[in-house]
Amino acid sequence: MRNKYIQAFEDAQIASKSVPDFRAGDTLRVAIRIHEGDKTRVQNFEGICIARRGSGVGETFIIRKIGANSVGVERIFPIYSDSIEEIVVLRKGRVRRAKLFYLRDLRGKAAKIRELRK
Repeated sequence: MRNKYIQAFEDAQIASKSVPDFRAGDTLRVAIRIHEGDKTRVQNFEGICIARRGSGVGETFIIRKIGANSVGVERIFPIYSDSIEEIVVLRKGRVRRAKLFYLRDLRGKAAKIRELRK
């Protein structure tokens, strides 16, 4: 049993933010607002969504990209975070799993995900 005030607050948080429809396997670009001292800037993080978990306001997703020197970088983002400016779906991926943690062990073309055709 949830408190009705907490539920109303969470519903307002969810309604105030528009989130695109995406799943694991999709290539996303997330624009994050970063505060450095008294300045703010927007930094993009682009990669493959390898997992989505949780529900409601606490829902999160994990994005993996290959950074400098072929080092994999993963970040976990809360979907309804205020620091996220926007989420853009660049490609829809065709996968048969909800969690793509096996991509951590693959390199090069083996880690490629086919594009979903419609």
